[in-house]
Amino acid sequence: MTDIRFGRLQDLPLREAWKHEALEFTPWLAENIDHLSEAIGIPLELTGTEVAVETFSADILARNPMDDSVVLIENQLETTDHTHLGQIMTYLAGLEAQTVIWLAPSFREPHLSAIRWLNEHTADGFSFFAIKARVVRIGDSPYAPIFEVVEKPNDWDRKLIAQKRTVVGGTSELGDMREAYWAEYVARHPDTRVPAKRGSWISFSPDKAPDIKVVLWIGQKAAGIFVRGHSGLTTDAFREWILPRIPKLEERLGITNQSGEGTELGQRFEASVADPSTWPAAQDWQERMLELYISALNCIAEDTL
Repeated sequence: MTDIRFGRLQDLPLREAWKHEALEFTPWLAENIDHLSEAIGIPLELTGTEVAVETFSADILARNPMDDSVVLIENQLETTDHTHLGQIMTYLAGLEAQTVIWLAPSFREPHLSAIRWLNEHTADGFSFFAIKARVVRIGDSPYAPIFEVVEKPNDWDRKLIAQKRTVVGGTSELGDMREAYWAEYVARHPDTRVPAKRGSWISFSPDKAPDIKVVLWIGQKAAGIFVRGHSGLTTDAFREWILPRIPKLEERLGITNQSGEGTELGQRFEASVADPSTWPAAQDWQERMLELYISALNCIAEDTL
């Protein structure tokens, strides 16, 4: 009989892996958002981090590409508190989120009760999750994150199955239309590398400003372009870099800056993902704008301010 050695699984404080919530935990979570996707069972696409809402900043904003809904993620390294619960309610209204994920190493019972109450009393379409974050290791092995769903909507599993059947069955055409839009974009502009995807946006980084993203997007009522920071760059750091350069960028692009939630230099073009007749003009406009934005950002990236 072969001797088998077993190690002991140890739970560690989250701060042993991440010393600082905003500077370490949030960026890591943003870059590894697939861990949360697996925990709740839906795909998540990162939209931004430290997104400003009034005087606060929401930790992470994402979207569910299956229905294009907004997902708010609030994370803590300590036990939940009333302050974060209040902030979540502020973000919920300010960001029009439909799914809220509250992540912490432990939850006080009043906060779990609040999540249950919200799931039971809010309108259909809203979902609230309490997820326990753990960090474990065996001996000297690398840290391993574990996300355990503590609270979720009562009928979440049934809704999830129905939603996945809808997407797979094709009765919801939004993903198919977006995929077709980007495929046609590639056909019209083969020199631009556009990944095959069903999401509403794609992004590009200027060579001389790799932490900056130029984002093209297509929606139900418009197509557009904007600039934001890389997923690992906080909103404050992005603004610190971009805002002093806005006047020169406005001059080079010939536009007036339009700010959004963690974005700058936004522009829109009348089009619809549901109307293929509007696609060619929108795609040609986006390609022209993309070239202008990349060129302008490369030119001013090394300016001494």
